[in-house]
Amino acid sequence: MTKKAAALYLSHGAPPLLDDLRWGSELSVWSENLEKPKAILIVSAHWESAPLSLTSTEPGTPLIYDFGGFAPKYYQLQYPAPVAPELAAKIKSLIGEPVVEHRRGLDHGAYVPLMKLYPEADVPVIQMSIPTFDPEKLFKLGQKLAPLRDEGVMIIGSGFMTHGLPFLKEFRIDATPPGWSTEFDLWAKDALNRGAVDELMNYKSLAPGLPYAHPTVEHFAPIFFTLGAATTPDAVPETTIEGYWMGLSKRSFQVA
Repeated sequence: MTKKAAALYLSHGAPPLLDDLRWGSELSVWSENLEKPKAILIVSAHWESAPLSLTSTEPGTPLIYDFGGFAPKYYQLQYPAPVAPELAAKIKSLIGEPVVEHRRGLDHGAYVPLMKLYPEADVPVIQMSIPTFDPEKLFKLGQKLAPLRDEGVMIIGSGFMTHGLPFLKEFRIDATPPGWSTEFDLWAKDALNRGAVDELMNYKSLAPGLPYAHPTVEHFAPIFFTLGAATTPDAVPETTIEGYWMGLSKRSFQVA
């Protein structure tokens, strides 16, 4: 019998995350404590597209190096995970509306954390676009695709719990987190610990520090996709990683 796969929300960093021994170790330990999935469906903050879209199921589709200003080695990264045409077909059937398949590879919001979670690149992966930032619609999308977990498909929303890059003053991994980052993170922690999905959905009016923590919301939006994929709507997430990276909250969790 196939064991139910996990549903995760993870904060991902830029490619230098791969050189951060602490964060990399946290991701590695997390995956070691999970049942290895048969496939992975991941939504990344870095692909906004409607109608709903999927990455290519053609072998050898190159990765997308959607970042700038980093060392040349990061533009040579490879993550040759198997393609997932069967999973693409299942997603289309569950969605029940038009889904576009692109000639597009994984972006760094997908392959950077996956290189730490599953470094052997031996799990089939498909990435899906974020078609909207509306929390309720993303939650319902997660609900639609939740049955994939019963078939061993891990569902991942990949973002960053705070992402106020324009407002950072220290660019060091161990930088002191700004007040807006800690305030937003503690608010999210409290809401998650209470399973208060309704409060999280109203983050624009309730969350402290929002204009700085998320001047744009694409890194917070994937949280609702993950919460929608939970076994029950009010499931209390289990925090697996917390702390800060360059002052940004890297809070990550899984749902039952």
